[in-house]
Amino acid sequence: MATVTKTLEINKIQNLLKAVFIIVPIVAGLDKFFNILAQWDTYLAPATLEMLPFSGETFMKIVGIIEIVAGIIVAIRTQIGAYIVSLWLLLIALSLIFTWHHPDVAVRDIVMAISAFILAKLSTPASNAG
Repeated sequence: MATVTKTLEINKIQNLLKAVFIIVPIVAGLDKFFNILAQWDTYLAPATLEMLPFSGETFMKIVGIIEIVAGIIVAIRTQIGAYIVSLWLLLIALSLIFTWHHPDVAVRDIVMAISAFILAKLSTPASNAG
């Protein structure tokens, strides 16, 4: 009985994480086009902006498309999508750490990357069938 209860609790956690990593990337990705939640191009380090062949706004729209696609992949193929989101968040965090631009956001993104990784580990192909 305890094993069944524990399995049900793990499934609840997995479903919650799945919902988070579908909704958050899609909402954040969409917001790259509207800048309601944040002025996203301000998160780009000045050195990064100088290297881009286009504006920070254009770059963030590309990032937004990637985030939307990642959220959709989490919905369709949870394990693969969660690994993608985890890696994406880790890359963002490393970029912020190496430039020391918004280190507080980097820490948050590392925590989110770990959470997405946990979702990937919980989402074996057999558990995605339902």
